[in-house]
Amino acid sequence: MKRMLSLLALLTVAAFASAPVHAASHYVSGMGGVSRMNNMTPEDAYQGVGGNNSSNLDLGSGVNVLGAVGCDYGNYRLEAEVGYQQNKLKSGVDYMDGVVQYHPLEGSRYDMRGDVSALSLMGNGYYDFNLGGGIDLYATAGVGVAQVSFHDVNFSNNYDATNNVLFNNPNPGYNDHETTIAYQVGAGLAFPVTDRIKLDLRYRYFATTDFTYSNNSFDASSSSSTPAASGINNNIVSHSALLGLRVEF
Repeated sequence: MKRMLSLLALLTVAAFASAPVHAASHYVSGMGGVSRMNNMTPEDAYQGVGGNNSSNLDLGSGVNVLGAVGCDYGNYRLEAEVGYQQNKLKSGVDYMDGVVQYHPLEGSRYDMRGDVSALSLMGNGYYDFNLGGGIDLYATAGVGVAQVSFHDVNFSNNYDATNNVLFNNPNPGYNDHETTIAYQVGAGLAFPVTDRIKLDLRYRYFATTDFTYSNNSFDASSSSSTPAASGINNNIVSHSALLGLRVEF
């Protein structure tokens, strides 16, 4: 994680240094909004003796906040950005070699608790189209790293086969984190508030490459915290609507 962050920081500094500094103005920005993660589809990283397991996890809406510092060169901008988003787990369904696994009393889909978050460090580029009146339409793309974390992930209920009833799951949830490459694209509008402040409205598409974590995440009903030998492959994709301010200095 530290090596990847250091490399990204060096690349960002190099990009800033290579740009024509004589025309640059500098700014800081902060944004917040609503984030929606696509369903996660974790699957076995390795072929299992009894077959391959996979899941489909449904996540609800969550929060997304971004902070950045950048240089404005007129029609284009470069910036370094730190972001955080968090979404709650709602439900899941399991498959074995593509066949839905039945969960007693709940059909194939079961309630879940916990949340998934992503802490990201990105280097972004922007191209601004002036629409007149100080209003800009812009496109943006960026690349960097993200630490994806799982917090207290577990089934909401356990099943008592003897009495054929569900009861609240008392077992501790699963916690883990992995670092992976991340990228994003987006578009937005910026409106002048004063000579040095702009109101910024943006759509953001954010995604990571595949990462692998211990497969005790899907034995979360157990009180054991010992990771299994194999792993789970996964990635995250999210869509965000953001509103914030950009201040030149």
